[in-house]
Amino acid sequence: MITAIVGANWGDEGKGKVTDMLACDADYVVRFQGGANAGHTIINNYGRFALHLLPSGIFNENTVNILANGVALNIPFFINELKSIIDAGVKEPKVYVSDRAQIVMPYHIDFDKYEEERLSKASFGSTKSGIAYIFADKYQKIGFEVNELYDEEYLSEKLDLILPIKNAILKELYHKEPLKKEDVLKTLLEYGEMIKPYVKNTSKMLRKAIKDGKKILFEGQLGTLKDTDHGIYPMVTSSSTLAGYAAIGAGVPPYEIKNIIAVTKAYSSAVGAGEFVSEIFDEEANGLRTHGGDKGEFGATTGRPRRVGWFDVVATKYGIEMQGATDIAFMVVDALSYLDEIPVCVSYDIDGEITDEFPNTSKLKKAKPVLERLKGWKCDIRGITKYEELPKEARDYIEFIEEKLGKKFKYISTGPKREEMIIR
Repeated sequence: MITAIVGANWGDEGKGKVTDMLACDADYVVRFQGGANAGHTIINNYGRFALHLLPSGIFNENTVNILANGVALNIPFFINELKSIIDAGVKEPKVYVSDRAQIVMPYHIDFDKYEEERLSKASFGSTKSGIAYIFADKYQKIGFEVNELYDEEYLSEKLDLILPIKNAILKELYHKEPLKKEDVLKTLLEYGEMIKPYVKNTSKMLRKAIKDGKKILFEGQLGTLKDTDHGIYPMVTSSSTLAGYAAIGAGVPPYEIKNIIAVTKAYSSAVGAGEFVSEIFDEEANGLRTHGGDKGEFGATTGRPRRVGWFDVVATKYGIEMQGATDIAFMVVDALSYLDEIPVCVSYDIDGEITDEFPNTSKLKKAKPVLERLKGWKCDIRGITKYEELPKEARDYIEFIEEKLGKKFKYISTGPKREEMIIR
């Protein structure tokens, strides 16, 4: 049985904690899209970790972890992150990468940096991880799959086709030094040796696991509003963040995905540029940013201060529907304990028209939040694991949002640790 864990919003919702919790009982944990451009923060008996490329099941020695074909694979990053986990005392995990995964090349990262510099104030807020450029190459059919690393003659011929394109852009647009074929070929061959022990036909592995009745978790990166097709385009990521893509990104039948857990926070946060209707600023934002998360609202990958705002019913309802959620996890409720009253964005005002439908980006640019305010609970709720033990005001807040969304929360997080969770 497959369960997909995905984000309902802009990412950074707390998917890592949910995956870490459920991975204790999982046979496989699978990354099916994205790359090292976002992080999942996990706190467990080994310590505090910000995972970027590795699946969140690596802390469970009986779990098989997979980076599937839909992942943008930065090979040196993968090797270094795996080493850092082992150095922290974690037993070497069972982890495999798909022979069909696309490889992030050093020039992808360079192009990402050069373009952000060129765009300046009009930049996309990229993490400069090369993600847009690896996926652009994938769809232009000039990328490299892992399986290609073991045929030097083929790599050499392919580079003769690719490098003239790259070098023309480097010279004419960015005014940088050209790439040398011998250097790029050497890098590809080195990458092949580095990743060789971990390479498998992971789609075949997963299809067998399904046949054998194994429990499989698919771990999504970012969230609905960063999806290439259905997000706040163009300020989106370069792969699909929806559970529906998981079947493609992992190579399994779509009907095998039985459960979809959409994860959302008790407030809103985002890294990078793009429309964010309920965003708050200045001291109000600093207060929420400081209290949010386990160490404040700062990007797990970039360290950048996250943009923060109040819970957005319109965006979250849309995100849940696009994911096809069967269950919802409501995270970081404890972070709101400092507030006397808690605003909630219940609808949008677009040119004087009130709507609860999430609009396309051109209309979203004009949207203003319509807020309702609820009484805060003003006491520490961290670590509570029974719903009835929450203060009345906290339950009122949760139930108000549930009513607006038209769905109940199955998981309610009251702290950063794995066990600090209410399960209903």
